[in-house]
Amino acid sequence: MLNWSRHHTRMRGSLIAALDIGSSKVCCAIAQADASGHFDILGVGHHLSTGVKYGGVIDMEEVITSIVNAVHTAEKMAGVTIRNILVSINGIHLKSVNFAVEMKVSGHPIDDADIRRILLQAKGTQEDPTYQVIHTIPTGYALDGTKGIKDPRGMYGERLLVSIHSLFTKTSPLYNLSTCVARSHLEVTGVVAAPYASGLACLVEDEIELGVILIDMGGSTTSFAVFHEGQLRHTECIPIGGSHVTMDIARGFSTTLTHAERLKTLYGSALPSAADDREMIVIPLVGEKGGEGTNQMPRSALVSIIKPRVEEIFEYVRDRLTKTGVDALVGRRVVLTGGASQLAGVREVASMVLGKNIRLGKPLHLGSSELSQDPSFSTCAGLLAYGKAEHLAYLQMLPQTRSKWILSQIGSLFRQIW
Repeated sequence: MLNWSRHHTRMRGSLIAALDIGSSKVCCAIAQADASGHFDILGVGHHLSTGVKYGGVIDMEEVITSIVNAVHTAEKMAGVTIRNILVSINGIHLKSVNFAVEMKVSGHPIDDADIRRILLQAKGTQEDPTYQVIHTIPTGYALDGTKGIKDPRGMYGERLLVSIHSLFTKTSPLYNLSTCVARSHLEVTGVVAAPYASGLACLVEDEIELGVILIDMGGSTTSFAVFHEGQLRHTECIPIGGSHVTMDIARGFSTTLTHAERLKTLYGSALPSAADDREMIVIPLVGEKGGEGTNQMPRSALVSIIKPRVEEIFEYVRDRLTKTGVDALVGRRVVLTGGASQLAGVREVASMVLGKNIRLGKPLHLGSSELSQDPSFSTCAGLLAYGKAEHLAYLQMLPQTRSKWILSQIGSLFRQIW
């Protein structure tokens, strides 16, 4: 059985490769990191994805073809051949769990052995053979009722409590995804939840500390991640995305999916305007050859199809945030990213439905790279950021023995145990 946490491998080389396998495209990026934490984008490749739906693989051969093409394009641009790669995972099979574990520490100064013991105890409470752990994050400690402790080592107390956020995925989707990558002659060195990666790419430090919701609008899914006090607190994915808007247009106008996507891109908006009734658009009909059969419709008809679906997406997100209770953590800050967020009027509709301040998020700190210009590349850029952090952690580990490094870093210790 796969266990990404137990067998987690650090990105030891300065070359970082990322692979975002989405429902609308597969994107690969290759970067070179240095000891100071900066990295340069060497190559980017992307290819149409037709083998993924709702975050799960539905056609392995199609996914493998898309991976091979995207990776080959990136390798050709970078002038290198990659073997190890970080991969994103997304879908309705993600499960986010917050829990706490308490342990008696007998009034002595808390040391690394106590931290190891309580994390082992936490591990035992969350084992499930049908799920695999993707991320496990200690979000805080409490000692004898005193909360807000980030590192309790050296402190005295009777009872130590650790709060943990764990993100799980069902084993079968993870296995199918890793099989596609392996059959593309690549080795998975780490798996990162797509909304978490997008947050790493698009959010600034103050947003993560004060509280923010990152909403990543993809093709067949919309996922969101909640950050607060510097940590990931909740992740979820709903099975509605930009492709559903395209499908609504195709059905409503009796046109092909290709033409529906073009109409959405060129003329679509989630927000009506006064000029919509006067602007006419030509719609090719499905089944007609050579453009013989067309219809003319006002732009307002297109908006009337798009707006309800976009509202439904944000109403769904709002209801899930309320039901899980995490909405109270983040205040009024929301960042939108992903390919579907680029549709005109989406920001305004999100603000009306969610009742929050909205900004559109693009990958940060990437200079003039192609990845920095397009929100649809946010997940891929976040994978590079995650890989950079792993690379820096490895560089810091070099002067020490591995065991000493594990004992000196609670986060690394936690990953080894879990």
